[in-house]
Amino acid sequence: MSLPRKMLIDGDQETAAAAVEKNYDFDLFVIGAGSGGVRAARTSAGFGAKVAICELPFHPISSEVIGGVGGTCVIRGCVPKKILVYGAQFQGEFEDARNFGWELSDQIDFNWKKLLHNKTQEIVRLNGVYKRLLSNAGVTMIEGEGKIVSADRVEVTQPDGTKQQYSTKHILIATGSRATRVNIPGQELAITSDEALSLDELPKHVVVLGGGYIAVEFASIWRGMGAKVDVLYRKELPLRGFDDEMRAVVARNLEGRGINLHPGKNIVELSKTEEGIRVLTDNGDVIMADTVLFATGRAPNTKRLNLQSVGVEVDKTGAIKVDEYSRTTVPNIWAVGDVTNRVNLTPVALMEGTCFSKTVFGGQPTKPDYNYIASAVFCIPPLSVVGLSERQAIEQSGSDILVFTSSFNPMKNTISGRQEKTVMKLIVDSETDKVLGASMCGSDAPEIMQGIAVALKFGATKAQFDSTVGIHPSAAEEFVTMRTLTRRVAAGKPKTNL
Repeated sequence: MSLPRKMLIDGDQETAAAAVEKNYDFDLFVIGAGSGGVRAARTSAGFGAKVAICELPFHPISSEVIGGVGGTCVIRGCVPKKILVYGAQFQGEFEDARNFGWELSDQIDFNWKKLLHNKTQEIVRLNGVYKRLLSNAGVTMIEGEGKIVSADRVEVTQPDGTKQQYSTKHILIATGSRATRVNIPGQELAITSDEALSLDELPKHVVVLGGGYIAVEFASIWRGMGAKVDVLYRKELPLRGFDDEMRAVVARNLEGRGINLHPGKNIVELSKTEEGIRVLTDNGDVIMADTVLFATGRAPNTKRLNLQSVGVEVDKTGAIKVDEYSRTTVPNIWAVGDVTNRVNLTPVALMEGTCFSKTVFGGQPTKPDYNYIASAVFCIPPLSVVGLSERQAIEQSGSDILVFTSSFNPMKNTISGRQEKTVMKLIVDSETDKVLGASMCGSDAPEIMQGIAVALKFGATKAQFDSTVGIHPSAAEEFVTMRTLTRRVAAGKPKTNL
């Protein structure tokens, strides 16, 4: 649904009149203090709005009644995960160091509890940082579970059970999403990504169900720390939705690092035995493990918000339906971030929160721009992409697609002896010469891709890439030296779905 400029700022006449007549407690009440909610609260306060925000009490492992300021990304997502990825990378670095002259003892011990403690200390620190950011912006913080009572009233249940209602001109829902479990016998024996970031003991043998980015990231983490890892997923390759060629590269790298991949398999039952958890697959195979991770997706946090009674519509997954300005089916109720299930990335939630504030309180109706959003999968080594995959370009472009690739042994590996190639790829429109997509799997890929994203955002052509002088010696320079065409693909002829 599209909204005219006047309605975006003022709402319909009846709503505007009611706002004049009624003395509200707040101009904006935000439910959920994750990345999107905090950004929206702060920027709205910066425009002069009187803002309140509520969030569940802090805990590393979320539930319907615990959470914490900072949300999934800071407390049980991107930040702690990246800390564990850093920790897991050192094993490979130690191995590679020997051929660079470092004499290391045969036994190198790893202290999981120390890393876990330091990780927890960091997320506690960041939780405090986010609280200070809100306080410094003049936002009223309320601890407890928020639900919508009416279009202009929110009720917060505090940790002690006390309930308090607040009136508000606008409500913003930013409650994010939570990891889901597979409905199979023995599902209670498995963990989700929440628990995976806070395990008391480092697993010895892990079975991961799922082929998405969370699955391959945790597989890389645990394998890097010495655990045996099996990954089961339904497709032929992991990372559905990413470029097929790069998916194959990631799969090779995972196997090269000692991770056992089981494409086309699913788990049908878990049971507890004296030896550990018995994992039964759909083809009758049995794998014994001490830890099983369900990495099969996330669901929007909407069940306890009382949305139906006030007329806020959700889709079949529970995601809140919004228009291009993040407005729900109720004029003064809005939603941003994973709870809307648009592009579920932290920086996207930040963008949506900023656009909301500009639209509602800044007098600048602003739509989030979802074009050329770069993203990364922090497996080891990482994958990073921006723009269209080869398949997407073939399907969407009206002209032939030019594909440029580079696969090479990075300079570091020529000395270390590690057999792991870096792969880069550019997708180019044959008529306009515009670069439609870029991807890289290899060390520092996310750091490199952020700069490439700026170029693609501003419509860079392949000729402009070619005319750019590279930094030597670096892997990044390959992006400006790929002048030999790998293949030309006719428009409208996608490859087989993997």
